[in-house]
Amino acid sequence: MHPALKCLNHRPWALPAAPWIMAQNWHDLLFAHWPVPVAAMRRLVPPELELDCFEGRSWIGIVPFRMAGVRLRATPAPPWLSAFPELNVRTYVTIGGKPGVWFFSLDAANRVAVEVARLWFHLPYFRAEMSLSARGTEIAYFSRRIDSRGQGERFEASYAGEGEKFHADRGTLDYFLTERYCLYAQARDGAMLRGEIHHAPWELQRARASVSVNTMAESFGVRLAREPVLHFSTLQEVIVWSPQRI
Repeated sequence: MHPALKCLNHRPWALPAAPWIMAQNWHDLLFAHWPVPVAAMRRLVPPELELDCFEGRSWIGIVPFRMAGVRLRATPAPPWLSAFPELNVRTYVTIGGKPGVWFFSLDAANRVAVEVARLWFHLPYFRAEMSLSARGTEIAYFSRRIDSRGQGERFEASYAGEGEKFHADRGTLDYFLTERYCLYAQARDGAMLRGEIHHAPWELQRARASVSVNTMAESFGVRLAREPVLHFSTLQEVIVWSPQRI
């Protein structure tokens, strides 16, 4: 049994009946979130998706982390494909009462992973030059998009967790921004897809971050100027299901 399946009671709906297809471990992850007016967000997200808001506001998240242990079910993790930095830009949406994640972009430092994820999961992955290194308790992170489908987007920051670890309570902003158990994508023919995921409740810390460069949202017309809401997590073990048409 995958370790993620030892904890199920926290899920907002039942696990899919089909078997999971992929496992991943997410390390040294920063959630950085900015509020965005609903009207502005509505223009950026397909009309088939209902915006998922907290107290009347939409949110954009930028999430740098290190991917490791990427493998298909019942197979070992191939060393040339199983570990690389990743950077997500996302917001929150819902269909049929299942709140999830909508990705504006996902950057990864592995060409094969980028193309497989675009083809299989219909997600807007881009290849990037990336690095992640630990300096004591602090993470130094760098990403520069080098994919010809992008516009050279960059993100540079240092960050660290602070204080005691905790699990977010339902109904709080902490929970809203982190506890998500599916993602949404759009197939080439326009059909909406839902990809289920599962993991234990996030073990979070408050965080500090110094962001020196951040152009990740500029390509779709959003400037993230104010101070973000920050969370940090050391490790999350995740299983993933194949996306299904809704």
